[in-house]
Amino acid sequence: MGPKAKKSGKKKRKITKAERLKQLQEEEERRQKEEEEARVKYEKEEMERLEIQRIEKEKWHQLEAKDLERRHEELEELCLLEGCFPEAEKLKRDTRLLSQWKHYIQCDGSPDPSISPEINTFISLWKEETNETLEEVIAKSKLVLKLIDKLKLILLETPPYDLEDKNIKQYQGSILELQELLHLKFNIATEILLRQASTLADLDSGNMEKVIQDENVTLYVWANLKKNPRYKSVRFSETQIGFEIPRILATSDIALRLLHTHYDHVTPLRPVPTSLREYTATVNHLVKDEVKYEETAVDKELQEEGKQQENESNSVDEEQTKFEEQSGSEVQRSFVQEESEATKCEVEMKLLSETVLSAQFLLIKNANEKPYIFEDNEVDLCQFTTLGGVYHLDILELPPQCKPMKGWMIVEILKEGLQKYIYPPETTEDVETENAFPPIEVTLEVQENVILFEDPMVARWDAEGKHWQTDGISNVSYKPEDRLVTFSLETFGPVTLIQDAHINMPFQSWELTPLDVDQVLLTVTTVFTTIQIQIKENLCLLASITLSNKKHFSILEGKWMTPISFICALKEAGLNIFPSEHSHFYVVINYKDPLIEMKAYRQLALLSSAFAFGWSKWNIVCSSNKVIVKLKEHLSEKPIQKPNWTLLMFSGDRAQRLKINENSETFSEALKEETEFHSTLYHMVKDFASQKAMEKVRSSSCQLIDSVCYMLLSTRVLSYS
Repeated sequence: MGPKAKKSGKKKRKITKAERLKQLQEEEERRQKEEEEARVKYEKEEMERLEIQRIEKEKWHQLEAKDLERRHEELEELCLLEGCFPEAEKLKRDTRLLSQWKHYIQCDGSPDPSISPEINTFISLWKEETNETLEEVIAKSKLVLKLIDKLKLILLETPPYDLEDKNIKQYQGSILELQELLHLKFNIATEILLRQASTLADLDSGNMEKVIQDENVTLYVWANLKKNPRYKSVRFSETQIGFEIPRILATSDIALRLLHTHYDHVTPLRPVPTSLREYTATVNHLVKDEVKYEETAVDKELQEEGKQQENESNSVDEEQTKFEEQSGSEVQRSFVQEESEATKCEVEMKLLSETVLSAQFLLIKNANEKPYIFEDNEVDLCQFTTLGGVYHLDILELPPQCKPMKGWMIVEILKEGLQKYIYPPETTEDVETENAFPPIEVTLEVQENVILFEDPMVARWDAEGKHWQTDGISNVSYKPEDRLVTFSLETFGPVTLIQDAHINMPFQSWELTPLDVDQVLLTVTTVFTTIQIQIKENLCLLASITLSNKKHFSILEGKWMTPISFICALKEAGLNIFPSEHSHFYVVINYKDPLIEMKAYRQLALLSSAFAFGWSKWNIVCSSNKVIVKLKEHLSEKPIQKPNWTLLMFSGDRAQRLKINENSETFSEALKEETEFHSTLYHMVKDFASQKAMEKVRSSSCQLIDSVCYMLLSTRVLSYS
């Protein structure tokens, strides 16, 4: 009994219904208590959150109110600082006038191409010169090319509001006339050479070959004197440059000419923009009226003062009165005239400031549509660019040869001059035309100063349509190590190499860094290259190019040029990092409001002598009406190893420091602790910058600021990175 009783005592007691209900009730009470505690906690946290939000909102409103309160004062100060832009424009105008004066006093015999009578006389006199050899034409071409470049530069560097339509027509007309005359001179000189081909024949081959290499032109001429049907491979000066000709040409009285001009006188000139001139004509008219109004008011004031002095003078001695009237009126007139001049100058500077602003805005304005629809095989010159000049390929009829006779050289001169050999013939009775007139294989050398980032395309000039096109060209191949392009051509004529103008866009990153006194370095990194541009005063220099992580040497390195000349030189070398108004049709861009973008560039340029700026990944994330850049103070010449960048956000009328940094995981527009809003980047930076840095900013050269701003506007790093 004992063990059994013990065992039964261990059995679990069954819970009664009342106990079960009590347990459930306790659990319900506990749950309700927990819910109540959670609700109270949530309400407390929500109240705290709302209070923090209220405080933050109040603080935000206070900062906004503070910003609005000092906005007028800050914008006025910015306006004074941005007076450097019209000042720089005045200096550029003076430089343009000085260059004309320097040319005048130089008296070197060369014409001033901007003066119509001088350039017309030069052209007329050159037309009269006959029997010039190729060497003489090439020597003269150096001056002609300088005149053409000077006229092109005048059209590019003179702001649209300073250019009249008649001057544009005059300059463009002179450019075209010089280009056509230069090419005509090459044709005449080639004919003179070919007349004496038989006397210059090579002893081994029996044919004539002439090669002239110059800094602007490379000329190859070959005359088929032997007409050997087996001589089909024409190679110049033991190079691979030349032609593979069919049998029909190998047995004909022909000459082959390859005239490689390192310049492009074939592509039509780009039109000069008129939109700004129309705008500024209105502004000019309004400001002139304002000046007249001011002058009239001053004259009235002077007359009233004079009358008042006359009335007062009746009560004093006549002698004394005369003296007082004279001296008083002279002083008054002098004072009023000074005041009038000062007012006039102020109004003129206001006009200049507005026109400069308009010109800067025009640089970053996106076109609403493409200029026109391009036909099949036509090269879109908004999308592509010609590189390395033009190769004029010609098959020429061999003119009658010079013949010695009784100590004289007799030659028959054809009235029609140098004639092109039509290949293939326009009409032929030959049934097997395709076999008789196959495409001619051509091998050309790429100009050494040109950088190609991909295999070039080949285009031929359509004389009727006045455009480049890609049909009639086949089997294109490129050997980068030898810089040789080989292709087959159906019909001879001008040929050029083309490359995508936007191959280096969009950029991967950019940086603007101060160097020595009044010098700044702009670095632009693309998929293929890193380009460093040094800027000082009104000049730019190509500091370095890196291709595939290796430094590349360019003929442009070490040459200081004005910004516009520099941009043209970089484009011609294949280093195009300068978007056009149509580029957004061909490149995926980080669109920014052009007005905000322009304001940002102007203010970055103002600060560039003492602060480094750079690309921020958050600039892509923020909206189109805001830009974000990273910034650091930079006063030493040596680069900072681990820079502590600050992020700035700018919306055109408000600048702020951001709480996030470049390594943050998510984007936020939250304001950095203990910072305020400002109306300008200048005043934002002033809050945390050193006194030395701000002094350096205020003492910066107006020319440097203007040049930096122009390069930023030209590269558009905020939209194209």
